[in-house]
Amino acid sequence: MKKIVLITLFCFGLFAQSSLQIFSVSNKDMKITPATIEEAFNDVGLDVAGNNNMNKPFKKRFGKIHYKIYNLAMFQNDNFVYKLITKYPKVGLITPLTMSIWQKDGKIHISTLSLFGMSRITGIPLDNKDLIAYHDLINKALKKALPGGSFEELPYHDKDPQKSFEVSFKTKIELDDKSISDFKDEFEEEFEAEMEPLGFLFPNFTSIKEDILDEKKVDIYDFYDTYSICKFDVIFPVSKNHPEVGAFAPCSFYIYKKKGENVMYMGFPGVENWISTTNMKDSHSLKPLINAQNMIKRVLNSMIE
Repeated sequence: MKKIVLITLFCFGLFAQSSLQIFSVSNKDMKITPATIEEAFNDVGLDVAGNNNMNKPFKKRFGKIHYKIYNLAMFQNDNFVYKLITKYPKVGLITPLTMSIWQKDGKIHISTLSLFGMSRITGIPLDNKDLIAYHDLINKALKKALPGGSFEELPYHDKDPQKSFEVSFKTKIELDDKSISDFKDEFEEEFEAEMEPLGFLFPNFTSIKEDILDEKKVDIYDFYDTYSICKFDVIFPVSKNHPEVGAFAPCSFYIYKKKGENVMYMGFPGVENWISTTNMKDSHSLKPLINAQNMIKRVLNSMIE
């Protein structure tokens, strides 16, 4: 009987997990800012690649804002990326990691992925010591950024905790006398040219191979790049009711080719992550998310046909 109870509790704990965590503290005097938060993350070794004040474009484009502060920031630790990517290529789905920062009701909040979320999205085991250490570093940064803060009790949990919701693609590479470098550059230039007229922005680009793996003398990829992809027409309406989904946005899109293979792999965390994690139901949020994902899928499918 005791074993049955323990198994039941374990299963309940698993299925009650949330991919998001929100850390908050009182900030009525507005002394804590996105800039001080960025400094705290940098100080512990989580390099902030971008910290974008979304209120500026929101005010200009839509004529209003939802919060006194609303920032989307991207961050990563190169050493943990290196340790994980050699065995788990899909760590690119969370490279860089993202967070949303917002001020509401006198409190400042930061939303990031939980350890469970990092594991679920990438398929890296929940007990992986490097993933755990990576997430511990995030929590260290949160506590440094918001002294005296605490994690909020969330009103929801993941509806489908066993699914990654990755949207992935692969295609055979035909070089036609091109170098692999030229092939990659031409493909990525076409991708950007197709996406930008649709309203997509690329606030960050990382060559994991050149910036991280080459320095570590790891030679298992011909290339491995990630893009951070954002669309104002998505994040503005969604953030009104769900500011915490900045932990998924901008989304990280990976593109890589392993040495010795003639296949290129691509993928990004699907919008079902946003929907399943927050139990999102309002059409105000759902419609722009699904439309944006369909746009990305159409672009990539047309490019690899």
